[in-house]
Amino acid sequence: MEPFAAVDVIRSKRDGHRLTDAQIDWVVDAYTRGAVAEEQMSALAMAVFLNGMDAAETARWTAAMVDSGDVLALDVDRPTVDKHSTGGVGDKITLPLAPLVAACGAAVPQLSGRGLGHTGGTLDKLESVPGWRARLSLAEIQAQLADVGAVICAATEGLAPADRKLYALRDVTSTVESIPLIASSIMSKKIAEGADALVLDVKFGSGAFMKTLDDARALARALVSIGVSHGRRVSALLTDMSVPLGRAVGNAVEVEESVAVLRGGGPADVVELTLALAREMLALAGLSDVDPEGVLASGRAYEVWARMLRAQGGDPDAALPSPRHVHLVDAPADGVVTRLDAYAVGVAAWRLGAGRARKEDPVQAAAGILCHAKPGETVRAGDPVLELRTDTPEAVPSALAALEGAWAVGESAVDRGPLVVETIR
Repeated sequence: MEPFAAVDVIRSKRDGHRLTDAQIDWVVDAYTRGAVAEEQMSALAMAVFLNGMDAAETARWTAAMVDSGDVLALDVDRPTVDKHSTGGVGDKITLPLAPLVAACGAAVPQLSGRGLGHTGGTLDKLESVPGWRARLSLAEIQAQLADVGAVICAATEGLAPADRKLYALRDVTSTVESIPLIASSIMSKKIAEGADALVLDVKFGSGAFMKTLDDARALARALVSIGVSHGRRVSALLTDMSVPLGRAVGNAVEVEESVAVLRGGGPADVVELTLALAREMLALAGLSDVDPEGVLASGRAYEVWARMLRAQGGDPDAALPSPRHVHLVDAPADGVVTRLDAYAVGVAAWRLGAGRARKEDPVQAAAGILCHAKPGETVRAGDPVLELRTDTPEAVPSALAALEGAWAVGESAVDRGPLVVETIR
């Protein structure tokens, strides 16, 4: 016999009361095993969406989701530290960051996901590397961490199954935009990963999930609070996502840009954010005396990248997929690019085939967009501003429609704020 009735738990939160620890433990477990029906959890999620949860409730909800599955026991002789981004457009930072931090002496267990909608997925990007595989066993993850120092792979089925089930439900019941539910979803997976420390890249702006700095700050504080309550060392960087990060948006094209960074080049903003996150990760891992900029310049991070790919069956020397069709969008006049909206570029790349509308949809490895000019850069009439890449030329008109009004060329540059706005510890 169940110790609670789902309707009583729903009513309690509907009426604005705090859920008890026992209620939270039971409802998460009962939903995971099917004793609480989908419609009941939908009602509870909406009650949480409308009335919220306090910090203690959110921490307990997170713990219950962690306890619904496995927790990785990372037995390595290095400090373990992970990074999580709330998602954006052109956000390939995990690709150069994980091998860089590993080259600095930490172990980085990066369990990543796939893209959905206008935001890209790390696994989709890496799967454009011939032979690379996302799914690893726990034993393979452990062995690769010990040998290479970094692993980027899909989460195992046993990690936080309650979150996987609840996330799918929230997606179809308009209860995604709840800070307690977002924070517990992110942190349940990260805590189950087993790393000692975690750095969060919480983005705000048109291409981010959180559109305003205030909302991003509230989410960051919730995430840090949960991590601390679970004995983790956690910090969060608030970063601007109003303009695409770097010049590449898509899959193979973002891998190319990441390799350029690992070889000592790449766009300045990608390098800046990679180094900022690396320094924060190393500080939490007790390695603040290591200079990630020097390690990046030395080529050691690229060596770890190549070893990491090979360990998962990938060929770092193989040519990446190229698109069957390229369409250039040219500047209409001489001037300076004054605007390039991240959300519109993300939607356009998605429509070209770089993303998916449903989890089961395939993606095109070669699809994406190259931003030849970004805000503040000078162009002449006829210069390419955007390069649309796809294997399906019939997708170009819908991508162009998404970009309509999303970029502009004017007479003078518009000042942009800093990329990293604030750090919460």
